[in-house]
Amino acid sequence: MYESHFGLREMPFSITPDTSFAFAGRQHQNALNTLLVAVRNLEGFIKITGEVGTGKTLLCRRFLAMRDANWATAYIPNPFLEPASLLLAIAEELGIALPRDLEQHQVHKHLTSGLLGLAGAGKNVVLCIDEAQAMPLETLETLRLLTNLETEKRKLIQVVLFGQPELNEKLADPRVRQLRQRITFQFHLGNLAPDEVAHYVDHRLRVAGHGGGEVFTRKAVMALYRGSGGLPRLINILAHKSMMLAYGEGSIQVRPQHVRAAASDTPAVVSSMNLRRWLALALSCASVAGFAWVLLP
Repeated sequence: MYESHFGLREMPFSITPDTSFAFAGRQHQNALNTLLVAVRNLEGFIKITGEVGTGKTLLCRRFLAMRDANWATAYIPNPFLEPASLLLAIAEELGIALPRDLEQHQVHKHLTSGLLGLAGAGKNVVLCIDEAQAMPLETLETLRLLTNLETEKRKLIQVVLFGQPELNEKLADPRVRQLRQRITFQFHLGNLAPDEVAHYVDHRLRVAGHGGGEVFTRKAVMALYRGSGGLPRLINILAHKSMMLAYGEGSIQVRPQHVRAAASDTPAVVSSMNLRRWLALALSCASVAGFAWVLLP
């Protein structure tokens, strides 16, 4: 590929979550601080939401990487599970041995015993659930019942829900209103601001081994922002394709035309740009109509 052409050790814009490339932008740093404060306060439920591609999984991995010896953590990447299966997955993640062929209430009982043992050992148990919007309602309710477990001093388990905005719609269901009321900390991850995109691109290039010099021109970075809307995953896709195009031409710099060509070949970008154009046109028409109404006698 183009690594040696641009003086890199590795690919800088992979879409696979990699904590070594984590960019401490305003949104992610604020979200991470929220998580750390909530966990240290031994809160029951914490919710982190964001659109697809904003870096929720990367944030989760950054958070888990900061755990110390006093934490016991469990990570569930795919929570589309029946209640009993979720309890079994949590027990496995926490290293709590369970006899085979247990009924759900027996699994719950053994898991409670294991959580009490961890609390007795001075461990704070944190469960991180990724893609939480996929959880069935009955599984969410089982999760709430699990967080009822507590000693006189604290909860036996804390839960962090990472999910797309659809998670808010699911939590609005009256059947899980008790869980919704227990969410004490929450944060919504947005896109990168225009001024952050250049820092984001430079950061990833440096981590990948770039020694200096301008790879993306200033106008190319602006084209990246316009094409991606500041969404990190789309920035990665466009930047990667743009570098491939520049490499194919033998250029040592990525220019706006490379980014525009990459954008035209990326369905998610094309549909997003068409939507933004449609909204801009609708707002423009609404403004004109309002102005005309004012001028009417």
